[in-house]
Amino acid sequence: MAEEVKRVFSFGKDENGNNVTEGNTKMKAILGGKGANLAEMANIGLPVPPGFTISCQTCMEYANAGNVWPEGVLDVIEEYREDLERRMGKKIGDAEDPLLVSVRSGAPMSMPGMMDTVLNLGLNDRSINGLIKQTENPRFAWDSYRRFIQMFSNVVMGIDGDLFENAITAMKNARDVKSDTDLSAADLQELVGEFKKIFSANVDPAQYPDLAADGVALFPQDPSIQLKLAIEAVFGSWNNPRATLYRKQNKIADDLGTAVNVQSMAFGNKGDNSATGVAFTRNAATGEKEYYGDYLVNAQGEDVVAGIRNTSPISELKHTPGLEEAGQQLEDIFELLEGHFHDMMDIEFTIEQGKLYMLQTRVGKRTAAAALKIAIDMEKEGLIDKATAVSRVEPEQLDQLLHPQFDKAAKYDILAQGLNASPGAVVGEVVFSSAAAVAAAEEGRKTVLVRWETTPDDLAGMIAAEGILTSHGGKTSHAAVIARGMGAPCVCGVDALHIDAAKKEVVVAGTDVVLHEGDMISIDGTTGHVVLGAVDLVMPELTGDLETMLTWADEIRTLGVRANADNPEDAQLARDFGAEGIGLCRTEHMFLGDRKQLIQQFILNDDEAVREDCIKKLGELQRGDFLGMFKAMDGLPVIVRLLDPPLHEFLESPRELDVQIAHMEEQGAPAEEIAAKRALMEQVDSWAEANPMLGLRGCRLSIVFPQLPVMQVRAIAGAAAELKKQGLDPRPEIMIPLVAFESEIEFLRAKAEELIAQVAEEEGVDLGIEIGTMIELPRAAIIADDIAKHADFFSFGTNDLTQTTLGFSRDDAEAKFLPAYLDQHLLKRNPFATVDDGVAELVKMGCEKGKAANSKLICGVCGEHGGDPESIHKFDKIGPDYVSCSPYRVPLARLAAAQAALEDK
Repeated sequence: MAEEVKRVFSFGKDENGNNVTEGNTKMKAILGGKGANLAEMANIGLPVPPGFTISCQTCMEYANAGNVWPEGVLDVIEEYREDLERRMGKKIGDAEDPLLVSVRSGAPMSMPGMMDTVLNLGLNDRSINGLIKQTENPRFAWDSYRRFIQMFSNVVMGIDGDLFENAITAMKNARDVKSDTDLSAADLQELVGEFKKIFSANVDPAQYPDLAADGVALFPQDPSIQLKLAIEAVFGSWNNPRATLYRKQNKIADDLGTAVNVQSMAFGNKGDNSATGVAFTRNAATGEKEYYGDYLVNAQGEDVVAGIRNTSPISELKHTPGLEEAGQQLEDIFELLEGHFHDMMDIEFTIEQGKLYMLQTRVGKRTAAAALKIAIDMEKEGLIDKATAVSRVEPEQLDQLLHPQFDKAAKYDILAQGLNASPGAVVGEVVFSSAAAVAAAEEGRKTVLVRWETTPDDLAGMIAAEGILTSHGGKTSHAAVIARGMGAPCVCGVDALHIDAAKKEVVVAGTDVVLHEGDMISIDGTTGHVVLGAVDLVMPELTGDLETMLTWADEIRTLGVRANADNPEDAQLARDFGAEGIGLCRTEHMFLGDRKQLIQQFILNDDEAVREDCIKKLGELQRGDFLGMFKAMDGLPVIVRLLDPPLHEFLESPRELDVQIAHMEEQGAPAEEIAAKRALMEQVDSWAEANPMLGLRGCRLSIVFPQLPVMQVRAIAGAAAELKKQGLDPRPEIMIPLVAFESEIEFLRAKAEELIAQVAEEEGVDLGIEIGTMIELPRAAIIADDIAKHADFFSFGTNDLTQTTLGFSRDDAEAKFLPAYLDQHLLKRNPFATVDDGVAELVKMGCEKGKAANSKLICGVCGEHGGDPESIHKFDKIGPDYVSCSPYRVPLARLAAAQAALEDK
């Protein structure tokens, strides 16, 4: 092993009470978030149980080598283990006075609950006697041993955890007790024996010769083997399905790896003067300045997040007999940590016989509402400045604030009450498994995932479901933490729900209601209400903290934000959300519904009189559309794109017509009707193109069918003229799509200007309508300087620019091959979701060449990338003046643009 590569780092004090910590909070890329913050807490004098951290880079070297240890690393870990034993004055596995350790994951980016942990490592059939001797508490010792076997078997060996839970349940039933804490030392000793049998029955001794004797797999007794296997399991959990899915959802790189923290145990299960808990320095759901979290007396940390027992609120800790002093000390540490990190912190702690130990701290996950309030309050308190406050809120979180809420005018009866774990309201069908939620989502059905308590293996279902409902667990349970991070409504700890997942039913205590899979319910994660049936939902408004934050963001950002909208309602919504205009109005969306017949008649009819009548009617309808759009955006620009898609998209499917003909023949329909239908199918077939996205569409339509742009330009100009005469200030702009040649825009612009002048003269008003183009072909970006001579603006259509640059079909790629590219890491991002670097380079080239040729040229981006924060950061650096996105993403884009500006500074 090269000397310059340090793979293991100590934290905590030595045997003389001196701090020997080798890391700090700035080393998250090496030590992971947990290891870096453990080191930082030790550095500022907090009571941190000593330990050592194995680096994230070691994890990746191990994984990339096919799970083979880098040379010399195991020897270094052994050195640090021996050093920890010296510092603690105890040895792991010692028969007289054993040291027990935890083995925990800790990635550079917070991934709560996604990776694995092993507690109480070091117990075996000899050291259990030493633990009993030292603690004089047989029950505690046997409880710790059974927990270790259970966790090691599940996490390290992959044995089904339900096998152990079923054994515990059977024991409680046999002893006629309700809680694990009611089991005696003898009961727990008996459970240890049962657990060992489960282990032997489910581990192949041929796979693990180190654990085998006489052809039977035995629970490992050697602490060195226990530790090595546990570290390997934690490394391996970096690539487990739930962690991989979580990274994909949160855009976390796959090559960061996880650190492993080996830390001396502190025990919260040593009686009523011991406890464990998870807490936040402020309310993670609302942002209120109050201590928030849960704790359990006589328990270990996994009990809190697993929801096995219902917890007590953290505010009660300092009033709990035997825990008063530690509770007050914890509150003092809350204040110290907030002052040190200048943020709301998430804390894990254990109290062992009245003594407080800090096991972890990290910047706490929070809801969007809480993120806004905390950032604004901390700015007022002088902890941070406005720029820092703006940078603290994740743009994607703002979606949470735009989610529906129960209509205050709605009348409903509360079926059950739980904890308000993650805000927002949802209506959906009851499902009892992750698989059922995923299947329903694929069918387009909205669901509420109902579980006793979720586990990390439920992540796919939690993502697929609209909301999450559990009968157990507190506000820091797995369900609550993950739901808040995803912005999904969640209600936890509903004691009244008696769930039988096997029968797919829920009995609601105190009522005669029994819910079955498929029944409709409503949940409100803001209040904790559960309601039978569907409650009317309403959308929130941009007021309060969100309005304040976006106002601060607007003061900082330099990139404009417009919206993509195709009707007056969306235009008004976009304006309400702070859009500075319409960057894209897709007129083809105005040709659907009843109007589709008119465009179909125009396409399929050779009679010029019929075509002219269709155009006239469409023109009248279009003028009405534009009146509403321009009025809603009065005083702001509205870019209207002339008809863009291939005309066959407005026609019926030949395949469906073929099926209809087959049914007509089968049912004996009149021959003339069948012949007419067959003629229609042949006519529709004649419009088919081998590659329609590269065929007769965009500006080519305007050249081949000049009636269409004439109708649309006159409708745009006419609507603007009518509003001007009413004293309003309409500002339409006309976009010519899919230009590849300078001659195309030169030709079509001249036609449009001629029509605008005619309407202006007819209406007696001045119409200064600007004309530009959509840059969505690589050639257009390359010759942007030529095109810019004839354009007032460029709008980069990055959806089509991506497909024409990469040769990826927008309609097929995501279904056919992109998942394989992403799964095999051939691509880091879906290029239709986050702009590809090559496409971004074309945007940059187009802006630079276009503005060099036309200094007044305005450039914008109107593809879906305009609402993606990562893409916005790229656009901020390469030349566009604004981005345009869907109305609901306008607040997100405003915030992301401000953060991009701060990043530039």
